[in-house]
Amino acid sequence: MMNALEQLKKYTRVVADTGDFESMRQYLPVDATTNPSLIYASAQDARYAGLVDEAIAYAKANASGEANQLALCLDKLAVNFGLEILKIVPGRVSTEVDARLSFNTEESIAKARQLIKLYADAGIPKERILIKVASTWEGIKAAEVLEKEGIHCNLTLLFSKIQAVACAEAGAQLISPFVGRILDWHKKDRNVDQIPATEDPGVLSVTEIFHYYKKFGYPTEVMGASFRNTGEIMELAGCDLLTIAPSLLGELEKMENTELPKKLDETKSAAMNMEKMHADEATFRWLLNEDAMATEKLAEGIRKFTADLIKLENFVKGKM
Repeated sequence: MMNALEQLKKYTRVVADTGDFESMRQYLPVDATTNPSLIYASAQDARYAGLVDEAIAYAKANASGEANQLALCLDKLAVNFGLEILKIVPGRVSTEVDARLSFNTEESIAKARQLIKLYADAGIPKERILIKVASTWEGIKAAEVLEKEGIHCNLTLLFSKIQAVACAEAGAQLISPFVGRILDWHKKDRNVDQIPATEDPGVLSVTEIFHYYKKFGYPTEVMGASFRNTGEIMELAGCDLLTIAPSLLGELEKMENTELPKKLDETKSAAMNMEKMHADEATFRWLLNEDAMATEKLAEGIRKFTADLIKLENFVKGKM
């Protein structure tokens, strides 16, 4: 019998949520996703010192002034990690726009174009890159422009259906609903230590979004992210993609005698009783505001990514 990870790969594209190349070689994901937190952790590893040094040298040669050099160095460092990842995975890598631009559409677009140019200069076509942008109204509008240019986007920090609807209407390539962070909020709110996977609010949210997209024919891919346990992952078998940390990939691989049925089946979506929604700006902002969990987790996620980006900046400054 196949282990749980092998069974999962039959229904779902498995993506590695890591900056560690050895883990990718071990678990053979199709795609990989990074963020400032993962790059910061990996950048301090002596094995990857060359990627940092090369980014610094590139920035010093191609930008003037400390601020411009630092900004270019961070972009180049993210791309350097992406280039190494693309030597391992056959599919795509997600590279994140600076979280501090989450409420600035024009600057997010400019940053995305810069990242794509750095990849193009290294010989990588834009089809192999997903630009990660926070699922704020401004981020979604940036993605709408970028998708029309053939720059595909991964809308991250997604916690609610209205965010998912807006992303689909904008023509985003992919969304990353954060399953585990939704669970975290509800556990704290209910003052409980655990919630069964079948009742997990993060699992239920992704399931609803998946069926909504399939029922109404949106091509936007759904990639469940930020998992806390294998139960969440197994309940979402059949989702378009799941991005999973190496520790949980390892747990799934060790499950030798577990049958893993397909839980999300798009052939059942059409029969589901769902109303089609429209996400204009006022509706988006109102429904997001009415969802305390999504509002809090989106803001917290942007703050956390920013904090890790600043740590990475300070680390690079010390090297420069």
